[in-house]
Amino acid sequence: MLSWNKILGKDEKFFNLLEASANEASHSAARLKSFLVSTEGVLSVDSLNEFILSRRKDKEITQEITQELCKTFVTPLEREDIEALSNSLYKIPKTVLKIGERMLICPPDLLKEESLHRQVSLLEQAAQVVAQMVKQLRSGGSLEQVRDMNARLQHLEGEADKLVMEMLRELCHGQRDAKDVIILKDVFELLERAIDRCRDAGNTVFQTVLKNS
Repeated sequence: MLSWNKILGKDEKFFNLLEASANEASHSAARLKSFLVSTEGVLSVDSLNEFILSRRKDKEITQEITQELCKTFVTPLEREDIEALSNSLYKIPKTVLKIGERMLICPPDLLKEESLHRQVSLLEQAAQVVAQMVKQLRSGGSLEQVRDMNARLQHLEGEADKLVMEMLRELCHGQRDAKDVIILKDVFELLERAIDRCRDAGNTVFQTVLKNS
C-alpha cells in the first residue's frame, strides 16, 4: 500500500540516514583518537582497516540518500540541503581514512607529539557536535540550541587553526629534520581539513534550521 507519509515527505528515512552518516563520522574520529592513544603512537594495518570499513559504510549511506532523493517526490528538508549535508558528512570519514594512512607510515616517535594528540581530540569533539546537531533536524531543531552548538563548532575549528599555526611556527623555527617537518605538516593539514568538513556540515545544519524556523 502506498504511504501518504512517504508521498508528503514525512517519513523518517532521510533523518535516519543523515543521523547514521553523522554517527559514522563521529565514530571514525573517535577511533582515530582511540588508536592513537591505545597503541602509544604505533598504528597497525588492522587499525587502518577500521577506517576503511567506516568510510565504506558511510559511502553506502551517502549513495542510499542519493537514491532516495531520486525516488521521493516531496522531501522533509530542501533537496539541496540534504545533498550538501550528506556530502559534508561523507567527507569526514573519508578524510579520517587519509589521516590514518599517513599515520600508518609515520615514524612512531612522531605520533607521540602532544600537539598531534590535541588536534585529534579537537577533531573528535567537532565530529561529536556535528552528530548532535544533525539529530536536531528530526524535531525541527531549536534555533537557539543549534546556534549554540554551531558556535561551539566554530570555536573548535578556530582552536584547531591556532594549533596548526603554532605547529608550523615550531617546525619553521625549530631544529627538526626536514623529513619530519614534511610528514607532520601533511598530517596536520589533513586534520585541519577534517575539522573544516565538520564546520561545513554544522553550517549546513544551522542554515537549514534557520530557514525552517
